[in-house]
Amino acid sequence: MISISPLSDFSIHNIPFGCGLINGNFRACTRIGDFVIDLEECRNKNVFEGLQMPDGIFMQKNLNDFIALGKSITSGVRKKIIALFSSNLWSDKNITLHPESEVKMALPVSIGDYTDFYSSREHATNVGIMFRDPQNALLPNWLHLPVGYHGRASSICVADTPVIRPKGQILPATSEVPVFGPTQQLDFELEMGFVIGKNTGLGQSVSTKDAEDYIFGMVLFNDWSARDIQKWEYVPLGPFLAKNFASTMSPWIVTMEALEPFRVDGPVQTPQVLPYLQFEGAKNYNIELTVDICTSGGVSQQVSHSNFRYMYWNMCQQLAHHTVNGCNIRVGDLMASGTISGPTPDSYGSMLEIAWKGTKPVSMPDGTERKFIQDHDTVTIRGWAEHDGVRVGFGECSAKVLPAE
Repeated sequence: MISISPLSDFSIHNIPFGCGLINGNFRACTRIGDFVIDLEECRNKNVFEGLQMPDGIFMQKNLNDFIALGKSITSGVRKKIIALFSSNLWSDKNITLHPESEVKMALPVSIGDYTDFYSSREHATNVGIMFRDPQNALLPNWLHLPVGYHGRASSICVADTPVIRPKGQILPATSEVPVFGPTQQLDFELEMGFVIGKNTGLGQSVSTKDAEDYIFGMVLFNDWSARDIQKWEYVPLGPFLAKNFASTMSPWIVTMEALEPFRVDGPVQTPQVLPYLQFEGAKNYNIELTVDICTSGGVSQQVSHSNFRYMYWNMCQQLAHHTVNGCNIRVGDLMASGTISGPTPDSYGSMLEIAWKGTKPVSMPDGTERKFIQDHDTVTIRGWAEHDGVRVGFGECSAKVLPAE
């Protein structure tokens, strides 16, 4: 068996799926510890004997066609990899271990459509307090449905892709006339996303009971936001240029099978939701999440430690609501959670909340302060679940901010 650090996100219990450049060719792959495994090589060496898959399925630029084969196949591949590397069979078959530092990861799926939700009660409450009535922070619909909007799939980038500071219209505090220029309030949003693994047709709805059949796995997600542009533009139709310039996604999709041991109950939902949003069982997941800001000088500071379990609306409810009107979904579509904030300031999921609209700057170890993200800062999201000695993680979701062009 490969030697794996107990602190590794990529234990033998994980076996995520991604797509990377190996020896100059795109390959579907998985990761164990510090090594990337080429799934095409495994197939050529009969690791997946008994699983019916088309030729070339692991030689594409994304995982869409592989995911579309269904969970009986994708789970079968994962189980055979676990069996292979839980013993010395991988050595007997002469499977190559590629150091992860030598593999350039790509966006794991071709994302046809992307929807961003607004499902953290703490986050929605904080924003309501800052910008509306503190006594009525939540809008009337918030406790009755998972609020969401359709985002821009084309600007979702794999981790380590630089983010260029966006420009747009901004309304200065002392003016009634907007100005044009780079955002002065660039923010991260700590999120997770789930990847759709099964198509539906127009007019078809997915129930909360069946929703998990349509969810292939999860990723870390940073939905970058320009708060000053957003404040001016969002009325009446919601986010536009303040959101669509870039989002950062982690390269490894962690399967729902790997996350199964980490199920937990979510918050009690009051008032009772409508029947199509009701569900049974534990639908939240105990996934620890952190955010670090690293300056251009290499000085790093953790600014958030949150948890995915805080989400008020769970993924099954989000998918049921998304499709209740007959909206079709396709393999590779991405649904993001919305900002994940916890009950305490150290668990807030955005600088807007952490620095409380700029009134409580974060002190950095080099003596500087952060109200929002500065040029040449690198923001890194990490996520992992751990229980009874089993650790399953997502690695890092990082991106560096470059000055406006």
